[in-house]
Amino acid sequence: ASRSILDFVREDARLMGQNLSAQDKDKLDEYLTSVREIEQRLARFGQSSTLPDADFAVPAKAPRKFEERLQVMFDLLALAFQTDSTRIATLMLSHEGSNRPYPEINISRGHHDLSHHDGKRENLEMIAQIDKHHMTYFARFLEKLNQSRDADGNSILHNSMIVYASGNGDGNAHSHTNLPVLVAGRGGGKLHTGRFHKVASMPMSNMYLEMLEHLGVHGVDKFGDSDSRSVEI
Repeated sequence: ASRSILDFVREDARLMGQNLSAQDKDKLDEYLTSVREIEQRLARFGQSSTLPDADFAVPAKAPRKFEERLQVMFDLLALAFQTDSTRIATLMLSHEGSNRPYPEINISRGHHDLSHHDGKRENLEMIAQIDKHHMTYFARFLEKLNQSRDADGNSILHNSMIVYASGNGDGNAHSHTNLPVLVAGRGGGKLHTGRFHKVASMPMSNMYLEMLEHLGVHGVDKFGDSDSRSVEI
């Protein structure tokens, strides 16, 4: 049987735990538990499948279902932030030309085809269901970050700035204006949350410049197609 990655650090973790406070022991246990949960989930993915054998190499124990892959990716992101393995990450839920159906929510038509909704209520309702489905995974990710403590005692979510957005404002015309953008986290207390903010027409890059300022990166005058206008976040 394959060994857990924790087998290689178990003794080190035990010795480290002897010198930790109760709070830090809880945090260490949280890390180790998160790693083990992901390992166990990946192991289940590789146990059985009714799909025919592929004629190319498939990564060992790779989850086959979209929703399983998505949940694992979000959990890995959360774990990376919890362990401070990285402070910057990106995740694309699916590429913008994806025509994947969503049988898990009883939608058999392709996402891209539905995005060309032609104003039909039925199509718009199915697009809304897909959006809600994606948002469910994002919300779980945020909740995981909200439950995890950072070194200063605040939640990791509080100390983060997380952008969830789409490259299209309206898929029917491939419009790249009026983009739906959600910013989560407080940036360590620098962001004002709980608001719906309709901004003037401007490049989305302006928001990224504002985020750089909140991160303490000053003196950056240009990012992508940004202009001089600021956006409050």
